[in-house]
Amino acid sequence: MGHPPEQKQATHERILEAAGGLFRKQGFSATSVENVMRAAGLTVGGFYAHFSSKQALLVESLTRIMSRRRDEWFQGLDDLRGAEWLSHVVRRYVNRAHRDAEVPACPLPAVLSDVCRSEPELREALAKGVDHMVEGIAANLSADARASARERALATYALCVGTLTLSRATTGTPLSDELITAARRAAVLLAEAQEKPQT
Repeated sequence: MGHPPEQKQATHERILEAAGGLFRKQGFSATSVENVMRAAGLTVGGFYAHFSSKQALLVESLTRIMSRRRDEWFQGLDDLRGAEWLSHVVRRYVNRAHRDAEVPACPLPAVLSDVCRSEPELREALAKGVDHMVEGIAANLSADARASARERALATYALCVGTLTLSRATTGTPLSDELITAARRAAVLLAEAQEKPQT
């Protein structure tokens, strides 16, 4: 006899939750199906009742993590726009606490190198997640003849992810903190520049 649908869904969520934590901590390639199922308190044999492959788990997990991260990142900023909004967003992402977290909120620093070597399906899932994130940033920025709101959003997101990745990779060196400070200042300058009229 099979499990009730609600029980199967709850188990599916447990697997995704466990996978998300492991992927954010150690990346995709270093995380096995066995690791995920053990972390979820389940046996390996039950994995394929929920996912057709590890790749399918990676795609669903990445999509889920990025969607949740977007909601958390923008939460409580509804009354802000432009430079003030952008400054808050960048400081929420680019900071020492996020860099030093054992399990960072954002999966990208841990998984990007794995995604580069992965199947197209996973790269497409990443592209959709990034695009959704960028849309949320662009909705709060303005455009002018110098750059569109989307271009500014893409540059801001790349600045944030690149800085966090490099800062984590150089943790324990002076450069790590220097990267954070420089990126936060650059983001503020970028935000202020977009609100100044062209001369």
